[in-house]
Amino acid sequence: MPYFIPLCVYFVLVLSPVMTAPLSEDIDVLVFLPQNNSYLFSHARVAPAILYAQRRLEADGGPYSGFRFNIQFENSDCVNDALFALVDRSCGQKPDLILGPVCEYEAAALVRLASHWHIPVVSAGALAAGFSNKNGEYSHLTRIAPSYVKMAETFTAMFEHFSWRSALLVYEDDKLERNCYFTLEGVYHQMSDYNTKIYSIYQEDRLDTEDILQNMHDTEVVIMCMGADKIREIMLAAHRRRLTNGNCLFFNVELFNASSYGNGSWKRGDMFDNDARQAYASLNTVTLLRTVKPEFENFSMEMKRSIEKAGLHDCDDCGSVNMFVEGFHDAMLLYAIALHEAMRSGYSKKNGTEITSHMWNRTFEGIAGQVSMDVNGDRNGDFSLMAMTNFEAGSYEVVANYFGVNGTFQLLPAFNIERFTLKGRSKTPTELSEKSCGLGVSALTGVIVGAVLGTAMLIAFYFFRKNYRITIERRTHNEESDTRKHRQLREDSIRSNFSAA
Repeated sequence: MPYFIPLCVYFVLVLSPVMTAPLSEDIDVLVFLPQNNSYLFSHARVAPAILYAQRRLEADGGPYSGFRFNIQFENSDCVNDALFALVDRSCGQKPDLILGPVCEYEAAALVRLASHWHIPVVSAGALAAGFSNKNGEYSHLTRIAPSYVKMAETFTAMFEHFSWRSALLVYEDDKLERNCYFTLEGVYHQMSDYNTKIYSIYQEDRLDTEDILQNMHDTEVVIMCMGADKIREIMLAAHRRRLTNGNCLFFNVELFNASSYGNGSWKRGDMFDNDARQAYASLNTVTLLRTVKPEFENFSMEMKRSIEKAGLHDCDDCGSVNMFVEGFHDAMLLYAIALHEAMRSGYSKKNGTEITSHMWNRTFEGIAGQVSMDVNGDRNGDFSLMAMTNFEAGSYEVVANYFGVNGTFQLLPAFNIERFTLKGRSKTPTELSEKSCGLGVSALTGVIVGAVLGTAMLIAFYFFRKNYRITIERRTHNEESDTRKHRQLREDSIRSNFSAA
């Protein structure tokens, strides 16, 4: 017995370095990022964040220092490049991990194939509602950035908190990547219990503000997603009709880069700046909550230096770390954690299903703060509500936050309840209620008389316009099918029914 204890101590001392030594593995990573720097998730912007994460993970003394990441970058054109590159690469040895792509249509085809091959895919994109179904073709997709449905929870929390009942969703559709389409699709899916209408604007068409204002009839809340110039045009038109006096509440969704808000996004240096500033006093913005810790400051400075080294100087947000840069960094970290746990449990790096399961339903510390993944492999999102608080300067600040992990809505000291209270649509001696979109009494009388006298002409024009439009749309559709069918995936590729509503 006296010899037994020293013998046990000897074995513990000898074996402890083996038991605590970091796991060793070579990991092939295939990353899909566009070379086109017009994308917020281009190679020049995001690749430095991935390489930064790689250096941290492989640093000596860390729990993942035994991992060696062999990273290969491929171009993503938001159409088919990623799918073709994956097929070509897989004729040899399949990658152990795929990062990206971001664009919905390109991601749909690639994730479907990767899931069939049991390859984990982690993306800071693929945010559309259709990717939420992980039971079949998207089973190996992990979304490291909050999806559009997660963002939409912010609106349902506000609707419940303030007892709003109706909304008009106005979005710009470019018919290609369709970011705003998918953004408000998430809102539409999440707000099924409310009276919701949809109004779409094609990017190449003239903006018909008159028609948009007419569609605001009997609507309490207007939620918009489109280019900054179109937002300004709509807000100016609404302001002229006195729809910005509390009869309607206006929101804009800007997830990727909110730096323009609080920095005079209404300002153009033209004769309408003063009116625009007044109009934007009624425009609120939903964007990602920014949490900053000391480590993030170092990361941000490193990313800024990388951007400058790459020669990107011709963009307003070149020096900022957007959610794609942050997300792809955290994607590397999340995969390393999951792989480490899976290997400790006896699984190999080729068991993509097991590794994917370890990435879901967990919390870890990301570069900007705590990251919470839900049971479906989607990141719980934290979002901020921005409103104009200095009406003279026209500057914005955060007035409320929504925390997705527990569904709480936090009002900050700068929050002004009057700004979010509907004031009704009462008549005044000089103007009708806003339900008549601001037309005066005499103007309305003229409209009624004109309508009575011109009924037959209007009916005839309606049928002529309808038939003409159908003809043009059919012709346009046929032309687009012939010239772009190799670039455009079907909408049902991501199982979306938003446009059918």
